[in-house]
Amino acid sequence: MKKTKLRLAKDFGIVLGNRKSQAAEMVLHAGDKEGDSRNRHRGADQWLYVVSGNGVAIVNGDRHRIAPRSLILIEHGDEHEIRQTGKQPLRTVNIYVPPAYLQSGDPLPRGRR
Repeated sequence: MKKTKLRLAKDFGIVLGNRKSQAAEMVLHAGDKEGDSRNRHRGADQWLYVVSGNGVAIVNGDRHRIAPRSLILIEHGDEHEIRQTGKQPLRTVNIYVPPAYLQSGDPLPRGRR
C-alpha cells in the first residue's frame, strides 16, 4: 500500500503512483489554464476530480463547466484544456491510467514508464 497527504498548493505535481497508474494534484489560480487545443495524453486516460473552485474543461472543442465534486474522464487522445474561471483557485486531483508523467512533471511518451 502507498499513501500520501495532498497539499493542493502547487501548480502541478505527481503525488503517488506505480507502474500502472499515477495521481497528481493541480492548482490553477485566477485566469490560469493548463493545456491548449493541442494538449493530449496519447496513451493515458485522465480522471479529473474538482476539490474546490470553478472552471471550464474544453475537451475536443466542447466546453463543460466544472465545479466542486465534478468528475470528468478525458480519454487518451482527447484534446483538452482546463481553465480556472472563479474567484477561488481551482484545485483538482488527477488520476492517469497508465502513468502520463515522470515524477518531474515532464510528459511520458504515449503514457508509458
